[in-house]
Formats: sequence, C-alpha cells, structure tokens
Amino acid sequence: MVASQHPLFRLISHLKDYRGQVILASICSILNKFWDLAPPILIGMAIDVVAMKEESMLAGLGYTDPLVQFKILVSLTVVIWVLESLFEYWYGILWRNLAQSAQHELRMDAYEHIQNLEMQWFSEQTTGGLMAIMNDDVNQLERFLDQGATDLLHVGTTVIIVSAVMFLLAPEVAILAILPIPVIVGGSFLFQRRIGVRYAEVRKEVGNLNALLNNNLHGITTIKSFTAEAREVARVRAASQSYRDANRDAIRLSASFVPLIRMAILFAFTATMLVGGWSALNGDLSVGAYSVIVFITQRLLWPLTRLGQTFDLYQRAMASTSRVLDLLDTEVGIVEGDHHLKDTAGAISFSAVDFTYPDRETVLDGLSLDIPAGATVGLVGSTGSGKTTLVGLLLRFHDPLSGVVRLDGRDVRDLTLASLRGSIAMVSQNTTLFPGTVWQNVLYGRPDASDEEILEAARIAEATSFIAELPEGWNTDIGEDGHRLSGGQRQRLAIARAVLKDAPVLVLDEATSNVDNETEAALQRSIERISADRTTLIIAHRLSTVRNADIIAVLERGRITELGTHEELLEHEGLYERLWKVQTGESAAQAA
Repeated sequence: MVASQHPLFRLISHLKDYRGQVILASICSILNKFWDLAPPILIGMAIDVVAMKEESMLAGLGYTDPLVQFKILVSLTVVIWVLESLFEYWYGILWRNLAQSAQHELRMDAYEHIQNLEMQWFSEQTTGGLMAIMNDDVNQLERFLDQGATDLLHVGTTVIIVSAVMFLLAPEVAILAILPIPVIVGGSFLFQRRIGVRYAEVRKEVGNLNALLNNNLHGITTIKSFTAEAREVARVRAASQSYRDANRDAIRLSASFVPLIRMAILFAFTATMLVGGWSALNGDLSVGAYSVIVFITQRLLWPLTRLGQTFDLYQRAMASTSRVLDLLDTEVGIVEGDHHLKDTAGAISFSAVDFTYPDRETVLDGLSLDIPAGATVGLVGSTGSGKTTLVGLLLRFHDPLSGVVRLDGRDVRDLTLASLRGSIAMVSQNTTLFPGTVWQNVLYGRPDASDEEILEAARIAEATSFIAELPEGWNTDIGEDGHRLSGGQRQRLAIARAVLKDAPVLVLDEATSNVDNETEAALQRSIERISADRTTLIIAHRLSTVRNADIIAVLERGRITELGTHEELLEHEGLYERLWKVQTGESAAQAA
C-alpha cells in the first residue's frame, strides 16, 4: 500500500520532522524570485521616465521632476537587489542544510533498518546493491533538494507573478505569452512519466555494477591466482556497458525535451514582440509598458527551458527515493521478544527443530539436543549437515520452521535480542575485523572494558607476542578487515575479542580451520582456557579440536545420529570413528 504512493509523498511523510525547514526554505526561494522579477519593471519605469518625463507613471504619483523619479528608481533598485541577495543567501543555506540533513537521516535510517533485518534477507541481496542504495541513491536525493526544489519553486513563482503583471498591462499580449505554458507543463509531465521508467533501470544497473566491483575487489587474490584479470575486465566492461546503455536511453529522451520547449517559447516570444509592438505604435500601449512586457516575457519563458534539466534531476531523485524507501519498508522478519535475560547460566536446548532455507533441501529435520550449562559440546559432520545453522538459530539469525530453541529454559523468541546475543560470544571461520588499530578491534568485544581486561584477554588468546612484534604494537592499523595480519593473527584477535566479551556462552565455528598446525595448537590452548566455566559449542571438521569435549554430537542430513564422548563414539564404530581414522591416518595404514 505504501509503495504504491508517489515517491515524493512518501519522502515528505518520511521527513516530516523537517517540514518547518522545508516551508521556510520554500518561502525564501519564492521571495527571492519575487524580488528577482522586479528589475525588468524598474527598467520599464526608467524608459517611461525618459520617454514621458512629467507624464510618466511616477509623475502620476506626485513626483513630477524626472531627476526625483530617477532617484526613486535608484533607491528601489538598491533595496530590491539587497533583498534578492539576502533571500538567495537564506534559501541557499536552508535548502543545502536540509539536503544534507535529509541525506544523513535517510542513510542512517536505511543502515539501522538493514542491521535489524534477518540473515535470510541478506542472502538474497548483493553488497554492491546495498551500497548503491545507501550512497548513490541517497546522494541523488541530496542533489535534487540542493538545486532542483528551488528551480521548481522559481518557475512556479515566475509564472504567477509575470502573468499577473502582463494581464494588468496588456491582457491581449498576456494571453499570447501564456498560451504555450500549458503545452510546456503538459509536455513536462509526459516527459516525467517516460523518463522515470528509464531512470529506474539506470538505478538497477548501477546496483549490479557496484555489486560486481565490490565482489571483485574483495576477491582480488582469487582473480590473480587464476590469472583471470582479463575475464574480470570483460565482465566489468559488460556490466558498465549495460549501465552506459541504460543511461543513453535516458539521455536521448532527456536531450530532446529542451529543444521542443524552445519551439513553444519561440512562438510566445515573437508573438509578444509583434502584438505588443503594434499596440505601442498605435498608442494603445506606452513605451515603458511595452519594455516591461518584452523584458518580463523573457523572464517568464526562458527559465522554462530549464524544466527539462530540473525534471531530469527530479526523476533521478524520485527513482532513487523509491529504492531507499522500499528498503525502509522491508518488514523485519525477526520479531523481538520482551524478556530480558539476566545472570545467564548457559543451558541450551534444541527441541524437535525443523529448518529449511528457501528453495533448498531440508537442513534440520526434527533435531533435538540438550546442552547442560557449562558443558563443552563438539558439533561435527559433513558440510551442509546443519552445524552452523544450529548456531544461527541460537543467535536468532533465523527462526525455526517448527520446534523450539531455548536458553536457560526460555524460548529464544521470547528474549530481547540484546540480552540473547549479549549472552553469546562467537568466533567464526571467516573472521571479521574492522579498520582501525589492534587495540580498537579487541576493545570491540566490550567497549567499556578496562586496559587491564584488554591485556588479559590478549594474553589468554596468546596474542601478546605477535602484537609486540607489530610496527606500532597495539596502535598498529590493521587495515580493512585486518588484511595486514596473517590468518592466525586475525583469529587470535577474534578470540581475544570474544574473551573480552566474557559471555556465558561461547561459540567457535571452525575457529582453527584456516591456520597452520603450530597456530592451531596455540589456539587450542586458548580455547581450553576460555571454555572453562562457560557453555561452549565447537563446530569443527578437525576432530582433534573437539576430542576433549564433554559431549560430541554427530550431524547427518539435519539429524543427530551419534552422541557421546570421544572414546564412546570410537567404540560405536559409526561415522565419527571412520572420520577419526581418516584424519589420523589409521585407515591409510590399515589399507597399506
């Protein structure tokens, strides 16, 4: 229902807190144009004084001396120019600040809303597309508010004031001057509808291009390792060409608008000169009045040539606004509970949980698992067996299709997201670090932590030695996503961050899978220290990582097929026992 409204009305509704500023800026723009239209009238009055002297219009007001009349005109000119300049300054300040505020508010609203959307929604989007909305589309709106809104107000004010003046001076001439306006305005609205479709396609193509560029920049190592530079250049060229072609269609229509308007203006201007001049020659119209008509007609008609450019800017802004507001109208799939969990013990329960990602096979099929508070549990199984999905359900990145996930006996759907996720610290296989220093990235785990707590977290994660060797130690800038650090160093910072959070539940999702044996051993020691006195879930393909776990759950096709300690599962002679033999080389030795 909301999306069916015109983008302009949706935008006005969204920026309702700025209505006062919009009204004030609009008044300043209108008054600026009002005083801007006064000089042609003053010029006509000056010509009237020269031509008529004691019989001029000002003389009729009691000022018969031509010199006095000119002094009055000079004084009026100074006052009018000062007022015009003041209102131009004020509307410039107001509209530009409004544009910056609207840009900021929309971008922040979009970003905050995106953070509240469920992970399933993210899987259907592209990073480049979202970046295009929060940057390019928001910036289009800023450009329109900065200039386009004022242009539309100026044109409207000009039409009203000039029409009124001309009807007062010479109604028959005014009709000829105004006659093309309905054609121009009607053509503008027709142009607006046709160009809007094209700009929607332009916004779509720029999103696709941004998505490809973003993906390639993140995957530059893979591109180089496969010597695929030429292929990727070809892909980017094709995407850029699609964007270029979409713009060409819009440009072709946009460029044709102004010449057509000029033809309508040509008719009005020449008709005004001819009919008005004939009336002046016949004495039906004074020379001063004729001068006013000629000058003010030019002020009326020529600004209309900018309608094409203004509508072009307007349509770009409306296409972008629709994309931003459509994003804001996306409903949040995860409805937050209202119970705030306190003093979490860490008991976790999965009861008959079913889950399937859209358009995919069943991931979890009636899975049940009880994890006592303080226990260390290993989750093993083949890729796609549902291990990471279990963690996602615990953190409420998704909700199960059926069944219940509980933390300390409470359905996680009844908990506030802050208390639920605040009770869980996670270290994943794909470590995410943030631009900034080593210190800032560890502090991310708990921003109010003391210096001593940060140093202790790094010691437990065995990160202090490599931090000391960095060029600037704790103050070393690690770059975007920590690209200046090795994989093992990044993982140790991630573990230190989790340690600092000091949550009662710890989740390690393949936390040691991308490191060498020496680093893995160090990380294992860190994991053993930080898992003490807290519930720990360890997802691992390397079974050595979970060997000492209190419980090991083996997942196959969304179900738990084996459950027990390491020794119990080896005696069971099931999947776990076969995987253990493969990883320790025992199977190869027996085959030999």
